[in-house]
Amino acid sequence: MNTTAIISVIAYVALAPAAGGLLAGFDRKISARMQGRVGPPLLQPFYDLFKLLEKEPVTVNRVQDFYVLCCLIFMIITGGFFFAGGSLLLVIFTLTTASVFMVVAAYSSNSPYAQIGASRELLQIMAYEPMVLITAIGFFIVYRSFNVADIIAHPAPAVHYLAGIFLGFVFILTIKFRKSPFDLSMSHHAHQELVKGLTTEFSGKTLAMIELSHWYENIFLLGFVFLFFANGTTQWTVIAVLACLLAYFLEIFIDNSYARMKWQIAVNSSWIVALTAGGVNLLVLYFAIFGFGLGV
Repeated sequence: MNTTAIISVIAYVALAPAAGGLLAGFDRKISARMQGRVGPPLLQPFYDLFKLLEKEPVTVNRVQDFYVLCCLIFMIITGGFFFAGGSLLLVIFTLTTASVFMVVAAYSSNSPYAQIGASRELLQIMAYEPMVLITAIGFFIVYRSFNVADIIAHPAPAVHYLAGIFLGFVFILTIKFRKSPFDLSMSHHAHQELVKGLTTEFSGKTLAMIELSHWYENIFLLGFVFLFFANGTTQWTVIAVLACLLAYFLEIFIDNSYARMKWQIAVNSSWIVALTAGGVNLLVLYFAIFGFGLGV
């Protein structure tokens, strides 16, 4: 691992919670404005996190705290691999592992609300995973490498060749950011019949770790959006940052514009988008590169 990769990993581990918390604060502010309210202070997510850390630990069993800690650790590892320029396949594997630990933690609580939330979380994983894999395959076809460092170093931005896959990835971000209409298993709004879904039985420091892992995940996911536009130049770096902000604003707008849908719609629509936007994009790439001999 070179010096740049080490600095990138340290920066992610140290700064992602701050950036994720600010992002959550902007989310609440923008959502409030869209609903005609003033909204909480920008730093309210940090106040909430510190308040959770100060609370007395109350858990159903000790093992659920261990699973939540594993989820947080693997989420940090996921972002570490990504920002170090590692393999997208390894990144996807660790991301899925973090999600599975969260599911197991919810199942271990023996709460009907948490267990139904865990079941829905598994359905969400099944919904977005095909699009995530298609995204990795698309990067490999274009750049002949799964490594993030190789993709960023290439002079051609990925969005030129993966526009369909980019749209499909933005679609599943609604699931990963836990926004309506696909906030099925765990919502940041108090409007679910499952209360808080798979986090119903978590409180105090355990719930703080879940919130922290969510902040890490959000920054990592925006890094994935960044990857579609970045090519190492200042111009495209600025465009990539603007694309990240626009993508997140779009998710906030969707969150405040649509009611939550059933899990069947989430799974079916995600697979349809993966097959159409992602699958067609892969076919075009395949015939352009291998059929007509066009290089990237």
